[in-house]
Parts: sequence; C-alpha cells; structure tokens
Amino acid sequence: MQPYLMTAVLVLTISFFCWTAFRRWRQLRVGAANPYFTLQGGELGARIRDTLKYAFGQRRMPYYRWAGIAHMMIFGGFLVLLLNSVKLWIRGYVPDFDFWGVLADDAPLGFLYGLLKDTFVLLVLAGVTVFVYYRTANKQRRMTLGFEGLLILGIIAVMMVADVLYYGAWFNLEWRTAGVEPHFHSEWLGSIVAFGLSGIESDRTLWWIALVGWFLHSALVLVFLNILPFSKHFHIITAIPNVFLRDSRARGTLPKVEDLEGKIEREEAVGINRLGDLTWKHILDLYTCTECGRCSDNCPAYTTDKKLSPKHLTLALRDHLYETEEAMFGASDPIVKHTSTSVEAAQFEGRNPDGKEELHTFPPAPAGGYFVAREPVDLVPDVVHPDVLWACTTCRACEEQCPVLISYVDKIVGMRRELVMVKGEMPPELQRPFMGMETNGNPWNQSAMDRAKWSDGLDIPLLSDHPEAEVVYWVGCAASYDNRAQKTARAVARLLRHAGVDFAILGTEETCTGDPARRAGNEYLFQMLCEQNVETLNGYGADKKTIITACPHCFNTLANEYPDFGGKYDVVHHSEFLMGLVARGKLVPEKPVEGKVAFHDSCYLGRYNDVYDSPREILESIPGVQLVEVPYWNKSRGLCCGAGGAQMWMEEQNQNRVNVKRTLQLIDTGASTIASGCPFCMTMLTDGLKAQEKEEEIEQLDIAEMLERSVVFAKDRAAEAAE
Repeated sequence: MQPYLMTAVLVLTISFFCWTAFRRWRQLRVGAANPYFTLQGGELGARIRDTLKYAFGQRRMPYYRWAGIAHMMIFGGFLVLLLNSVKLWIRGYVPDFDFWGVLADDAPLGFLYGLLKDTFVLLVLAGVTVFVYYRTANKQRRMTLGFEGLLILGIIAVMMVADVLYYGAWFNLEWRTAGVEPHFHSEWLGSIVAFGLSGIESDRTLWWIALVGWFLHSALVLVFLNILPFSKHFHIITAIPNVFLRDSRARGTLPKVEDLEGKIEREEAVGINRLGDLTWKHILDLYTCTECGRCSDNCPAYTTDKKLSPKHLTLALRDHLYETEEAMFGASDPIVKHTSTSVEAAQFEGRNPDGKEELHTFPPAPAGGYFVAREPVDLVPDVVHPDVLWACTTCRACEEQCPVLISYVDKIVGMRRELVMVKGEMPPELQRPFMGMETNGNPWNQSAMDRAKWSDGLDIPLLSDHPEAEVVYWVGCAASYDNRAQKTARAVARLLRHAGVDFAILGTEETCTGDPARRAGNEYLFQMLCEQNVETLNGYGADKKTIITACPHCFNTLANEYPDFGGKYDVVHHSEFLMGLVARGKLVPEKPVEGKVAFHDSCYLGRYNDVYDSPREILESIPGVQLVEVPYWNKSRGLCCGAGGAQMWMEEQNQNRVNVKRTLQLIDTGASTIASGCPFCMTMLTDGLKAQEKEEEIEQLDIAEMLERSVVFAKDRAAEAAE
C-alpha cells in the first residue's frame, strides 16, 4: 500500500509544482537584464558570505525579538527536518530505510541527528504558537492577516505532530518485533509518544497510527511545496537566491541610465514604466516579499500616515505581475504579444474587433519586455498612485529592515524618472530647485558667484590658487547658501586650519552634486551636473587628494555614484576626518560643554554608508558631554528627518510631519542639545524645535560646532595668556 501511495503523491505534487514553478520562471524572464550581477573580483565569496549571514543566519530576524526568534526556530526546523522528510519518502518504498545505517539510532550520527530533530520539532511548534498568537490574540498592524497564514501554520504544526506520532508508533512495533523492553531513543519526543502508545495491544492499530503519521508528514511537505508559488510563503524558495543575487554595489548607488539622451530622443523608457522595465532581480524581489511589514513599520512616510507603504507597493506590483500572466503568455484572441524591438518585425496576424483576420503592425516592445495588443497599462498611475512615490524620502529604512534584502529605493526612483523625464509630471515645488540647479548650480537658485561668500574673512585658499593642496573641502550647496549651515562650514574650516590641514575649496567652480535631482527622478539634470563636477575635480587631480564634506548627500554622491561617470575619489565625511584629527592629537577638546546631547543619525551617513561611530566618538571626546540615545530609533533604525529624496523642497502630504515626529523622539531623551552631521537634518530638526516652541530651550548644533566650542584656538590661548 505504501509504495502506491508514495508514488501517487510524488508524481502528482512534483508534476504540479514543476508546472507552477515554470510559470513563475517564465514571468521572471519578462524582466530586463540586470547589469549589476557579477561574480568577478571576489564577489562570489562576498555573495556566499552574505547568503550565510542573512539567509541561513537570519541576521535581521532579531530586529523583532520574539517574532524573529520564532522565525529562526521554524527556519532551523525546516533545514534539519528536510533530511527526515527525504527519509520518510524513501520509507514509502523501503520501510526501515535509515540512509544505509548512517542515521540508525545506534550510530553516532544517527543519535545526534535524532536528538537534534526532535529538539527542533519542539522549537517549530513553539514558533508556530508565537505566530498564531500574533495573528489572533495580539494582531500586528504591520502583518498581512488572513486565513492563508493560519492555514500554513496549521500545516506546519500537523507535520510536526505527525512526525512524532509516526516515530512513537514505529518504536512500539520495533520493540515488539525485537522482543525488547520499551526504552528511550535519541528521538526523545517520539520516545515520549511511544511510551504513551505502549498500552495499545493491537499491532494492527499501531501500524495504522504509524501509517497515518508517515503519510501526513510525507504528503503535507509536498502539499506545502505546491502552496508556496501562490502565496507569500513563496519566499521559502526565493529568499536564498534573492539574497545571493542582490545588487552588490554600494548601497548609496542608483542605477545609471546609459545613453540617456538617445533613449529620450527614441522615446524609450528611461526609468520604470511597464513591467518589462523592471529587471529580473526586481521581479525576484516581488516573489520574495514575506509580507511581514517590517519595511512599512520603520518607514517615516508610512508612520506619519502618508500614502506610501513599502510593503503594499511591492504587493501592488506583484499582484499586477500575476494578473498579467494571461496577457503575456495566453493564446486567446485578441491578445497578441511580441518581443521585437523594431516596428518592421512586429507584424502579426490577429483578429480585429469584428473577428476578421488581418495583418497588424504593433509598436516595438521595450527592451527585455513584451508588447501586448491590449490597452497599455502604465505602472504609474494605473497600478501605483503618484503620491506613493513622492512620499518617499529615500532613507532606506525599509531596505535596512527587510530580512530578505528586497530593494525599494531603486524601483521608486526608477518610476520617478519616467514621470519626470518622459511624462513631465512632478510636484510643482520641484520646478524651482530644478531650475536653480540647471542655471545656478544650486537648488536654492542663488547666484553661483556667491558660493564662496560664506568664507569671507577666513582666508581660505581656492583650489585654483593652491592646486597642490592635499585636501579638498567640498562645501556643498547648503553650507554655501543657507545661513544656518554656513556656521557649520566656518566651524569646519577653523578646525582644519587649527589642525594644520593643507586644504582648499573650489569656490565658484563647485556646483551641486546633483543628488536632489537624481533622487527626484531628474537623471538628465543629475548627469549634466555630475559630468561638470567630474571634469573640474579630475582637472585638479582630485583622484590623488582627499575630499572631505560636511554634507552626507554630497558625501554619498561623490563617493558612490560619481565612479560610474569617471570620478573615483577618496571621500570622507567631516565627522570621520575630524575624529581622525582628534585621535592624532591635532585637535584637543579641552573646554567643557556641559549637558545631555542626543545625536541624530543622517540616513545618507548611517544607513547608506555605515558611519555611526565617528560622530559619537567626537561628542564623547568633549568634556562635559553626556551622550544619550533615542530608544530603538537610533543608528541603523534612526528615523529620517524627512528631507531626503528631494523632500527638502516639497510639501508633505498631510499635517503629520516627519521632522516633527523625529524631533519629538529626540526631545524625549531629555537632551539639552541635539547634534547632527547633515545640513538638511539641521534644517528639519530646527524647524521641528520651532514647531514645538523648544528652540530657546534646546540647541541644534553640528558636531563640528560642538567640537569647535571645546577646542582652544591659538588666538584664544594668546588672549588668556595676556590676561
């Protein structure tokens, strides 16, 4: 009986799974090529390490303690019990199969495996209990709740119970056949059940119990496998390859649009407009979403009631992908699909609305995609509302939290590119900064000739006058034109001069790095600014110098995005550079600066570039400073100030402002000073303090200003000596 059952189950379930897996693979291939997957230059080793760390090691699961631990227990159980499932499948044909004695109970490996297996059976049941609790008694807002989740948990629980039931009955039959007294096996849970079943006198009854346990576990594993491609649990199959195939470039790098002008002239997609504009890796992301909601839970837009939910953005794209399967691959008229990118080749016989056959000429298909002879569907606004895209601050909190390394920012910016450069659709507030960057090289649209006015009286050399300078101080637009940020620039310059650093500035030769334009989708404007800056910097041999900047956005763009355009530089944020000077004794904090200080992590400094320690080390080196942290919302989980992604120049979608929410978190620490390392953050937090009428009680200072207050400058020391 068992061989027939096992054969029927294997043939039916594996055949059906192969068909559904083929359908998903077929849709995956609709995506365009992913130019950022390579295995060169040691990338294979890095990919393997990340896969072991994030996929098998579940590195990000403990971010949510109990849910994370529960998931790790269930995942570990699946890894351990997979071997047991294979053994039970083979036992459908060979009843006492134990891998040729290797996993026999009296073999060393068999003993250890049995002990480990039953331990994980218990851990899996405990993990299932935690998730049932979160889905019923303590429902989590972030999670997708429904029958599917409970069904899957039920299947997992039944599989575990069936396993110990099978071994409990099987052990009894073995004891009776061998004529030995009941005793414990390494499968200790199975042994406990065996003792409970030992009172059953009928061998036939025990045999049926063993059969039911064996069949339930063996069959449900395969049934579970076939549910996966139709549910969020598809990530069980796709998570490991999704982590392995992740974009290995620096996190602060957006994909470059090659031949941008040519694409615009040919009216080709320059961003993401249709499904075919997504890469195959993007589609794999859609398959891999676990619907856990960690991304939205930590999203500044979602937590302040904007229209953006990273989770629901992914689900909307995934659902649209699934809904278009028939249109992509079905044979029913009048649907016609083709992949030809030339109009001449895109001629097919089809049926007109009257049912008559005729020759049609269809528009060319997008590169890597399909053209479907049906009313076209643009992702924006037909699938994704524009407000969803414009609410994003590009802070990467969603990507930092995602346990399976799904990317969001590149998709959002890709859709923004299509809106801005092809459709000419954008928030009206962006027109002025775009014009300012194009005509005057800054989003404030102030005169380019005033860029170096902040340095009046400091006697700072220009790079054109001092081209042999070892360090280039990249000031940035904010510190050049914003009155408050100019104080930071002056503090940095005074500290550098006091430490004896040989530095110079570009002055009027400096222009905006293009970060706001790129994040807002205006890739054309970004590339224009980028190429201009690269030409200037390369002309001064900046690739052999150190570039420092007090703006994390400039820092990220210069360090991570300019290399795509021929600008490879040694770029250092001012917090790291100043901390280096403190460590070498070039800057000595002496004067006490009393009070509690809360440091706000800039997204482009922290989550984008892993700079968390240097700013805090500077603050801790200052006498009198008591550093305090925002509970939970600090370092990699720090809440965005709300300025990134060109939000600095846009109005928020409601009155629940991101900068106010972040300011309140910092105020709640009891700090008398809020320190930051970004001019955008400084502006947003200063506005937040004003909104709470706290600007007189709490100072908002850059770390350079804090350090400047503690350092005794030569003229100050001379004045003290004279007194």
